[in-house]
Amino acid sequence: MHPITDPKHTVSWMRRSAIAFCLALPLFAQAQAWPNKPIKWIIPYTPGGITDNATRMVVQKIMEQTGWTIVIENKPGANSILGADLAARAAPDGYTFVTVIGAHAANATLYAGRLPYDPVKSFAPVSLVGIAPLLMAVNNNLPVKDVKELVAYSKANPGKVSFGSSGVGAAAHLTQELFKQVTQADIVHIPYKGTAPALSDLMGGNLQILTDTPSALMPHVRSGKIKAMAVFANKRVPGATEVPTIAEAGGPAIEGSTWVLFLTQSNVPRDIVNRMSAEAAKAINTPDLRARFESLGIESVGSSPEQAGKFLDDEIVKWAKVISAAGVRAE
Repeated sequence: MHPITDPKHTVSWMRRSAIAFCLALPLFAQAQAWPNKPIKWIIPYTPGGITDNATRMVVQKIMEQTGWTIVIENKPGANSILGADLAARAAPDGYTFVTVIGAHAANATLYAGRLPYDPVKSFAPVSLVGIAPLLMAVNNNLPVKDVKELVAYSKANPGKVSFGSSGVGAAAHLTQELFKQVTQADIVHIPYKGTAPALSDLMGGNLQILTDTPSALMPHVRSGKIKAMAVFANKRVPGATEVPTIAEAGGPAIEGSTWVLFLTQSNVPRDIVNRMSAEAAKAINTPDLRARFESLGIESVGSSPEQAGKFLDDEIVKWAKVISAAGVRAE
């Protein structure tokens, strides 16, 4: 008798199929039920900055859209490495997400071979939330009115013009290093522990240049405490429309920004990644959230996982060149 028509074979095949189906049921049910408990969202920075604010805005909107419970945990430390590592080591069940910014791309080069995770392979991209072009400002005592004059002044006064940043490897630091490389400006980097002390020194006249987000600098520009030189973008940005682009101000057409990007653990099921990506994009592109982002100088994106991954890859390559050329070393 042919095996297919053999009753014993048929019963055996049906029994094996039933067992396989039963074993698959819990996994299928788990995927269908996601999320059935609170989701943890890690922000590798202290509360109150642009990363924290943007994440909380989007997460709040996602919860309103879906009814999900998402708990945010701020885990600052080691230039975002601590928080990213927690996300990389999380169970791949779709209950842990993390927000990263430009430092994540820079860390790939600054800490090459020393990171406890792979900046790309340890994570699954979810969505690029938004991009905030950076703004360069100077103290009021510096006798320059645009970028062209700033470069000339630095060359005429070698070693006397310093630029600050929120720390080594920050997007603002690397953008200023790129500016230095392209223009050959004679400027010296002074790293600070955050934007606040650097801004204080800029307003006090102890620092000549500071590059940071429009939301951090524009209130002080508008109050007359510092002067805005340019934004590192190819078009004027929301939240600082009165400030020229760097090309308009007589400088090179270079771009530099901080950005907000969502990741999760690399082995999280694709359907969960896609669902969170879709909810994030929906939230980011609601009119009220777009308006709030615009007021902070953030260009809303809300990308697919594939687009987010491509963006991160490009940023790693871009800043690796700048770091290598400038000889930047991690603190």
